[in-house]
Amino acid sequence: MDQELAKTDNLTNSDKLKKMKELSGVLSKAAKVYYQESSEIMSNLEYDRLYDQLLALEQETGIVLSGSPTQKVGYEVLSELPKEAHPAAMLSLDKTKEVEDLEEWLGDQEGILSWKLDGLTIVLTYEGGELTKAVTRGNGEIGEVITNNARVFENIPLKIGFEGTLVLRGEAVIRYSDFETMNREIEETQEKYKNPRNLCAGSVRQLNNEITAKRHVNFMAFALVQADGVDFANSRERQFQWLESLGFGVVEYQRVTRETVAGKVAYFAGAIKDHDIPSDGLVLTFDDIAYGESLGRTAKFPRNSIAFKWADEIRETKLSYIEWSPSRTGLINPVAVFEPVELEGTTVSRASVHNISIMESLELGEGDAITVYKANMIIPQIADNLTRSGVKEIPKICPVCAGDTQIRQVNDVKVLFCTNPQCQAKMIKSFTLLVSRDALNIDGLSEATLEKFIGQGFIKEFADIFHLAEHKEAIVAMEGFGQRSYEKLMQAIEEKRHTTLVRVVYGLGVAGIGLANARMLCRYFKYDFDAMRGADSETLTEVDGIGQVLADAWQGYFADPKNQETVDRLLAQLVLEPMEEEEETGEFAGMTFVITGSVNHFKNRKELQALIESKGGKAAGTVTGKTTYLINNDVKSASSKNKKARELGIPILSEEDFLKLLEGTYHAD
Repeated sequence: MDQELAKTDNLTNSDKLKKMKELSGVLSKAAKVYYQESSEIMSNLEYDRLYDQLLALEQETGIVLSGSPTQKVGYEVLSELPKEAHPAAMLSLDKTKEVEDLEEWLGDQEGILSWKLDGLTIVLTYEGGELTKAVTRGNGEIGEVITNNARVFENIPLKIGFEGTLVLRGEAVIRYSDFETMNREIEETQEKYKNPRNLCAGSVRQLNNEITAKRHVNFMAFALVQADGVDFANSRERQFQWLESLGFGVVEYQRVTRETVAGKVAYFAGAIKDHDIPSDGLVLTFDDIAYGESLGRTAKFPRNSIAFKWADEIRETKLSYIEWSPSRTGLINPVAVFEPVELEGTTVSRASVHNISIMESLELGEGDAITVYKANMIIPQIADNLTRSGVKEIPKICPVCAGDTQIRQVNDVKVLFCTNPQCQAKMIKSFTLLVSRDALNIDGLSEATLEKFIGQGFIKEFADIFHLAEHKEAIVAMEGFGQRSYEKLMQAIEEKRHTTLVRVVYGLGVAGIGLANARMLCRYFKYDFDAMRGADSETLTEVDGIGQVLADAWQGYFADPKNQETVDRLLAQLVLEPMEEEEETGEFAGMTFVITGSVNHFKNRKELQALIESKGGKAAGTVTGKTTYLINNDVKSASSKNKKARELGIPILSEEDFLKLLEGTYHAD
């Protein structure tokens, strides 16, 4: 433990805030290791001492940071979001794409040039140091009250060291890196959320703020509206600095004059490619507060600020063809493939057209002369079609499965769908499971990469993963790939030919057969797969954790000759490592546990399961007559597993009961 971290005397307010963030991080890490990993990185005495320091600093500064170990934020579900009128209309900004306009607009004044963030504008109100209200911009006159959700944003201070009324505006945003991670996990919004802004808007407006808390929403302040009794020396920059001292995240900015604004615009233009926070331009505001307010406003725009939108770099090229790319929902998306052009420093040759309606409005045909640009300097788009030869042909069969396609009207937009329920593109989840960490564990085959390969027809069944080398030239030429990425992927695939039967059984994705049940099956049948897949219902239900429902699912899967053939072709590509018969030793030898519900002392149920198995026990997924204990923190719930356990006379343990059992101090009532 760094002893310097413990020193808090003679610190400035800024240093105290930094120290609070450090203490919060160290304490949170220590708590995680202690409660979730059954280990320690510091003594209880040290933890308590640092906790007291953090608490003292919070009391001294009046600031409580979001996520502080001293706080517990409860979740709440609302039936609807209340509406509220803003005291004054929130106007949009006038815009320009010319740097010369910014220079002329600024004149002899000094300004603050900052990112124009692409999220959802939020107004926060604090009274007596507490967050009392958060309202979305809405239509500029009426917004929605989302106070409950704002409390679980990642970086909003729940309490600040200012007792007066504070009103500020900022942007709720989700970083590109977080968006890409979440977009793969949130299946129900796969089609709805196309970019970080849409995901952020949906996250901020949830009725259940537990969902909001999982979405990594951040708040970046960009304007102070009211701070009773505080003298900012008539400077916007002073306001930003003051907000930072209270613990708020503030939009990145640069101080500029007429002579320096062009250079600073160039600085932001260079930074946008690596900027993790979505932005669609810049905002220039007069630093002189009184001067800016004296200019008043037009009917549409305030005169103290102006927005700068990037002047799109547009290039002319030739449309080679339209590529139709199927997705897991059955939607087949048109992608324009054109002769490569240089845009914003990179070579591009593809742009999504999104749907048939846009294709028809652009009258896109092969060989047309088109102009392309990068929206917000990032996403390739078609600007215009100069020759407009017209849409010639919409595919009548799916490029992946050759099933029939259908044009449908969805929200007044024409889109193309594959009608085959067995289309490989729709079965992306089964391929994703097969290559996941607990199955074959193939690095480099993300869901997005699998979707590309399936869309190109490289993968039609499980065994095709081990034949990707046949498509080397096409893969190397794909966007986001190259020779090095290809070689790395091939190496990962070759390494994972050597695997275990447990991983394969789990990776097949038979309904209800999780990793624990896969282990149970393999152990019971002594790793004889042919015996396992040919077992009758009576034999299967003899396996710990396998009830009639799972036995039926297992038999149903292997009753299909196509599944049998698919599995055989997969097994032909694999080398299964021999498994030695496990000797049951340890405190839980001979015991079978079933875990259900959420856990508090472990990272997840998988971690608890691993502990049980390390002590010689077995973890199953279904309560049967062979179950020794059911672990459920909600001991008295009326869940189906609790009900089954009570019927069979099986004890139900909370985590605390389980830990006592592990220590040998548990006594049933």
